[in-house]
Amino acid sequence: MTSTSTSPGLARFNVLEEHAAHAVLLEACASTAWARRLLVARPYATAEDLYATSDAAMAELTADDLAEAMAGHPPIGRPKPGDPASAREQRGMAGASEELKAEMLELNLAYQERFGHVFLICATGRTGEQMRDAVRERIGNAPEREREIVRTELGKINRIRLARIVEEDARP
Repeated sequence: MTSTSTSPGLARFNVLEEHAAHAVLLEACASTAWARRLLVARPYATAEDLYATSDAAMAELTADDLAEAMAGHPPIGRPKPGDPASAREQRGMAGASEELKAEMLELNLAYQERFGHVFLICATGRTGEQMRDAVRERIGNAPEREREIVRTELGKINRIRLARIVEEDARP
């Protein structure tokens, strides 16, 4: 994803009016603190500059900021209706058996009861079984450890979503 010149998508993002850029960023991540940090650093010379700023902003998010970001993510196996990003990212659950979907629902509920938020994982490219295995593994984590894993997973998701923004050649 290294870029030596500004892509058309990144150039477009750099010149968006602040409110429009803010809306684009909130679609990528529901944390207002993260979005503000990325906004004030515009313009970006390269996509890597944008990703580095995103990573730095993720590292600084408070527990409340992380909670705000996680609230923008639906449970695994239940993408937001009408949200193509959510459906695309959770594609690995689309063809899962009814048994696996039911097991994921139970695991999601147990995880949410234990940690107080949805199970968050960068689901892009993962199968339903891999996601199930990850929640099984992580449900036993200490809350502090799990919060840092969530921060890492959220950072991966944000990079994927930012890449979609900067790699766009044209908007309708």
